Amino acid sequence: DRLDRQERADEDALTDTEGWLAAWEATRTALRQRIESAQEAATRAEQLAERREPARRRLAAARDRDRLGQEAEQARRRALASAERAAEARAHWLDLKEQRLDGIAAELAATLRDGEPCAVCGGTEHPAPARRTAAHVDRAAEEQALAAHQRAEEHRTADERALGTLREALAAAGAEAEDAPTDRLAAEVQEVEAACALARQEASDLHPAREELRRAEQEHEQRVAAQREAAVRVAARVGQRDRLEQERASLERELAEARGDAPSVAARADRLERRAALLTEAADAARTAEESAVRRKEADGRLDEAAFRAGFDTPRAAAAALLDAATHRALQRRLDERHSEEAAVRAVLAEPDTAAAAARPPADLAAAEHTATAAAERLRRAASARDAAQRRCADLERLSARATDAVRRLAPLREEHDRVARLAGLTAGTAADNDRRMRLEAYVLAARLEQVAAAATVRLRRMSSGRYTLVHSDDRAGRGRSGLGLHVVDAWTGRERDTATLSGGETFFASLALALGLADVVTDETGGVRLDTLFIDEGFGSLDDQTLDEVLDVLDSLRERDRSVGIVSHVADLRRRIHAQLEVVKGRSGSVVRRRGGV
Repeated sequence: DRLDRQERADEDALTDTEGWLAAWEATRTALRQRIESAQEAATRAEQLAERREPARRRLAAARDRDRLGQEAEQARRRALASAERAAEARAHWLDLKEQRLDGIAAELAATLRDGEPCAVCGGTEHPAPARRTAAHVDRAAEEQALAAHQRAEEHRTADERALGTLREALAAAGAEAEDAPTDRLAAEVQEVEAACALARQEASDLHPAREELRRAEQEHEQRVAAQREAAVRVAARVGQRDRLEQERASLERELAEARGDAPSVAARADRLERRAALLTEAADAARTAEESAVRRKEADGRLDEAAFRAGFDTPRAAAAALLDAATHRALQRRLDERHSEEAAVRAVLAEPDTAAAAARPPADLAAAEHTATAAAERLRRAASARDAAQRRCADLERLSARATDAVRRLAPLREEHDRVARLAGLTAGTAADNDRRMRLEAYVLAARLEQVAAAATVRLRRMSSGRYTLVHSDDRAGRGRSGLGLHVVDAWTGRERDTATLSGGETFFASLALALGLADVVTDETGGVRLDTLFIDEGFGSLDDQTLDEVLDVLDSLRERDRSVGIVSHVADLRRRIHAQLEVVKGRSGSVVRRRGGV
């Protein structure tokens, strides 16, 4: 019956396994197709991601292009307005200057005193001094108009610089966007984003598909193994069923033989048990009789032997040798002593401690020996650990002594190192004590820069009509270091500001003043060796007429001291101001140099 149940169970399992294995190829193919589709989607997602970043940059550039186009147009309008205002301010200043020059005689006449010589003709008589008219322009009005003109020029320069910056940014954004419409670029980005999201969603099925394929392959292996095991069990059950059939036939033969002529095996067994009981009783009686005879015979033999050992020939002779009363009393006394001794021993044995000791189980010698061996092993390990600890303590004491000695030797070195490190940090400008974070070389150069600034100020004040003065600054620039800064003091406002706030023309003659100041300092430091020749390349186009006159006056003063000053410029106004010229003329066969004026 058990084999039949197992056979039915194996048949059901085989049927289920065969059905599953029949669909295995289709299942595996579908899973592999899912994996391939997910991998293709992952590759497509990577490709779309690579396309997405350039598309985003182009879209951002297109948006910047649109925004910068509007800002550039606004900046162009502001630049045009600033240029118009600057031109109007310049025309107004020139008009006032011309009016002042026309009425300069009235200003000179106001300074005339009777008997004092005239500054123009030297005469001491002033018969008809000029009179001021209602349209007379004084120096203050002219300077105010000049200041307004300079402010308008600064605004124009700032607006043009801002316009140039916006145009450069607009050109860069246009090149990045490749003149594509923003709407089309936005649609392309949206399309790429959607395709990338869809590809990523499809690629997200890669891991689940692989896991499902792995589980399906494991289940396939398990089912194939279960199929083989079921086949093995089926083959084994065939042999086991044959053996059981043979065993059942053998048992049936044994049962028929055991039953005999009785109706059943139980009846045959009862009959045989009653017969066996009678036979057992008879055998026991015969055995008892035999044993009694043997014991009697053995008793007679022991009696004879005891009588013989006691010195009697026969047992009758021994019985005849009875003890007398005295001997009997002596033996009785000895017997009583033995009884007393036995009673004392029994009393001791009856004590609770003795009874408790007797009630305990006998000692386990093997366990005791094992415990003793384990204790000896623990003792040996403890002794070994103690020896190791003593060695480590000795090593630690030796190392502690060496460490103490090293610390004693290290203290002076550490103090020396700290002193040198503080000095190095101070000179490098990184120490906390150096608030300005100024390096030693910057500190040395700062002293030389102060000399250069002082020497340059002499020239700068002349070029700027006494307005600007260069001063050295130790202030830190942002989070950087200090020591080599330059500020300019504006005499008109009385404030000190950074040189970066100077306009283009102001920056030019400030740089020229610094170059001349450096030449003066070098001359002083090198024992009078002078810088005899100086070339200035461009920069004059950023100067107004008055500033240009003042700069040329300074250069003329250098030339008067036997120094050669060369100017490289394309400013047309310089052609009539400078007589000795080398002009570069372009032609079909190349450029030629032509000399004009004296040298």
